[in-house]
Amino acid sequence: MSRSATAPVSARRQIARLLWGLLALGAFLGFLALGHWQVERRAWKLDLIQRVDERVHADPLPAPRAADWPSLNQDRDEYRPVRLQGHYLHDRDTLVQATTRLGGGYWVMTPLARDDGSMVLINRGFVAGRDADYARPDGSVSVTGLLRLSQPGGGFLRDNDPQADRWYSRDLDAIAAARGLAGVAPYFVDVTGDPQAAPAAGPVPGLTVVEFHNNHLVYAVTWYMLALMVAAGALFVARHEFRPAPRGDTRHDRTGTH
Repeated sequence: MSRSATAPVSARRQIARLLWGLLALGAFLGFLALGHWQVERRAWKLDLIQRVDERVHADPLPAPRAADWPSLNQDRDEYRPVRLQGHYLHDRDTLVQATTRLGGGYWVMTPLARDDGSMVLINRGFVAGRDADYARPDGSVSVTGLLRLSQPGGGFLRDNDPQADRWYSRDLDAIAAARGLAGVAPYFVDVTGDPQAAPAAGPVPGLTVVEFHNNHLVYAVTWYMLALMVAAGALFVARHEFRPAPRGDTRHDRTGTH
């Protein structure tokens, strides 16, 4: 019996095979890298969640003074319990839109003047409406709460509008400029406390939600599945492409003749 002959492969088809192979390899390696990156991000996020949970339940420390402001770090300082003293400037209150377990309303952001001349914006808590007749304590006050860093830009898919006094995030620089405040700290403090003990008209403290979205495992699995699909698709095409074809079969090489 004679050995069956196979049709030669054109140079153009060989180049096409090489280019598609490189493209598939690049996609496979890229999806693998993205999956590995999400695995690393998940480990970092879990570590962050653990550290923040431990931090939230620690004893409060004195709030950072001006000399400490440049060294503030989100990973290290966000949600740190702090305490500070001063007196409120109620005529400079700012209401920032909020959604809480009590429903929609506003955070009451009040500047606290400290004895060193600096200002710290205090989120005194939640009120349901802009016209709420909430409590406004006079004189020296002591505040305990969670340190939070500025939230520039806006929120709720809307930008802050200082001219209209519409605020959707706690952008400290923008609020300070709108209220004519100087020496404002780059952080604010969410007042902690028992919401049940709040005045009837508010503000209601203790509604801060300490939550971190952690979907990195889902993302990692998605990227790895895409890498697997690319590998399976490339293998299927390769088996079909490199299967020997009888001479004269033009399905694999159009240089043949009938």
